[in-house]
Amino acid sequence: MHGSLNVEITAEILLKAYAAGIFPMAEDADDPTLYWVEPKERGILPLDRFHLGQRLARTVRNGGFEVVTDRDFDAVIEGCAAPRRDSARTWINARIRALYGELFDLGYCHTVEVYAGEPRALVGGLYGVSLGAAFFGESMFHIARDASKVALVHLAARLRRGGYTLLDAQFVTSHLAQFGAEEVPRHVYKAMLRDAIGRPAQWDSAPLTGAEAVAVLNGT
Repeated sequence: MHGSLNVEITAEILLKAYAAGIFPMAEDADDPTLYWVEPKERGILPLDRFHLGQRLARTVRNGGFEVVTDRDFDAVIEGCAAPRRDSARTWINARIRALYGELFDLGYCHTVEVYAGEPRALVGGLYGVSLGAAFFGESMFHIARDASKVALVHLAARLRRGGYTLLDAQFVTSHLAQFGAEEVPRHVYKAMLRDAIGRPAQWDSAPLTGAEAVAVLNGT
């Protein structure tokens, strides 16, 4: 973790930070201070070895979820900022919301949103930043069981389909480890990052069914 950011940062500075391998966080929602973070061991999700278990694959195909992209950024970041069962604190403060909202308006930040029920309601999702063929996952949430997992599966499928080569997870958690997340040393990550940012990729916003997402990840 690096020093605090008391100076005003812009969307342009934030994009340059991602390209350099660092990202901002806050201590909690009530603290306006941001910190640059550059882990010694970086969590990534290898897109060519994404692990999709059979039970989750069935849920993705037949779970009754509707999955879309970039429809309601504000609702997604609100869901990500809500208190969790294991913690009443959140690192998403007002500056984070404003900065990533600006990146969303500029086309660099994207969401994957999971809806269910009648009428349809947002029950899970995630957001992150896209640069070249690199996607930086920021946060995810779920209200319904498996909704954040479904969002991640759809994200990985869209990234595979769009030609992305790097899915940055920042840190490896038990939740991400089940999908094949692994840690790589900082120097290895930076080499992967340089290569990915220099490659062309296309954020895939076309409709994608659960069955299609599973087929993309299974290579069928």
